[in-house]
Amino acid sequence: MPFAAQLLRCLALAGLALLPVGAAQAQVRVDINQGQLQPIPIAVTNFLGDQMAQDISNLVEADLKRSGLFAPIAKQAFIEQITNMNQPPRFGDWRIINAQALVTGGVSRSGNNIRAEFRLWDVFGGQQMIGQQFGADPNNWRRIAHKIADAIYERMTGEKGYFDTRIVFVEESGPKNKRIKRLAIMDQDGYGLRYLSRGDDLVLTPRFSPSSQQITYMSFAGGNPQVYLLNLENGQRSLVGNFPGMTFAPRFSPDGSRVVLSLQNQGNSNIYSMDLRSKQTTRLTDDAAIDTSPSFSPDGSQIVFESDRGGRQQLYVMSAGGGGANRISFGEGSYSTPVWSPRGDYIAFTKQYQGRFAIGVMRPDGSGERLLTEGFHNEGPTWAPNGRVLMFFRDQGGGPKLYSIDLTGYNEQAVQTQAFASDPAWSPPLN
Repeated sequence: MPFAAQLLRCLALAGLALLPVGAAQAQVRVDINQGQLQPIPIAVTNFLGDQMAQDISNLVEADLKRSGLFAPIAKQAFIEQITNMNQPPRFGDWRIINAQALVTGGVSRSGNNIRAEFRLWDVFGGQQMIGQQFGADPNNWRRIAHKIADAIYERMTGEKGYFDTRIVFVEESGPKNKRIKRLAIMDQDGYGLRYLSRGDDLVLTPRFSPSSQQITYMSFAGGNPQVYLLNLENGQRSLVGNFPGMTFAPRFSPDGSRVVLSLQNQGNSNIYSMDLRSKQTTRLTDDAAIDTSPSFSPDGSQIVFESDRGGRQQLYVMSAGGGGANRISFGEGSYSTPVWSPRGDYIAFTKQYQGRFAIGVMRPDGSGERLLTEGFHNEGPTWAPNGRVLMFFRDQGGGPKLYSIDLTGYNEQAVQTQAFASDPAWSPPLN
């Protein structure tokens, strides 16, 4: 997409106002489709203003570094100290320290609001690549930083950023034989933790709607599995239904109007879809095997699920209306927890083979299988909304913890949480 079109695109957020500053085309770019990536050297200057300005620039730098695509240059190496962001930088000073891209910015206050402005410069091209302003309540300063990092990521890679997103997960605390499991939510970088349940009842497998800030999750209130729908914007919770024998919460359709789920009946389970308004269910598979863990394709036309109809757990794809299913996994071991990428190009899964658990991806036709990471117990992949990063949980014996890894299989990182954590689900971009 031409840069002018990107700049004019509406990126309005709740509590955030975007004001374009102006920019020019540039040549520096990150190719994220190759194998092992060489991070691009980038200089992020301290934003002009008070301490909050420096906090915002520090968080922008941290976001970019954590992506694995950028290598921030230490500020001690800077030759030029930016004092006026309205003037072009001395590009020669930045070329000397091998900065290929440069970020400058400033933060000002007006009444009860702050305004953060940034510019991204192509150092070797000697021109501005993008410039934007964000206005918000000071309490939203972290979101401003994430949006700035998203804008830089998109301009440099051509892909949407994922920093202004959240993760819902199950927090686990207490002794191993008496764990308290609470539903929790946090920013994708681990900050802003808050609890969505009190820990009175066991909760499992939260799932985000791809089109809104809603989740489904399982609760074992009274010992019976129940599925709830929770609207994170207004806190409204509603019961979807009681489902004896269910082991995974449902997943949403792309438009959020339906869910797809597996229900157990007479020793086997089959795939059903449910209309969330009418609560009417439609049976999609009719097999003596165990069919479970379904996930919609992003266009809503197909469903991937796991089944042992071939003797062990493998992955199958069928029409969203049901009918015949095509097996797509043929490797050794068993495959489970499939989830379709938001881009539609890959399906992530958990693979168990010879006592090891791997997180991998394959194309929807089963080709191109790649294992991204292996460990003692890896499980439950979830996609970032741009389809370039996965999060999952790993339990090496002490308790589960969250990790992220990019689609190339590099840049695996631990995601910091206050306690043990499992069953992550990535939100769509915040409104």
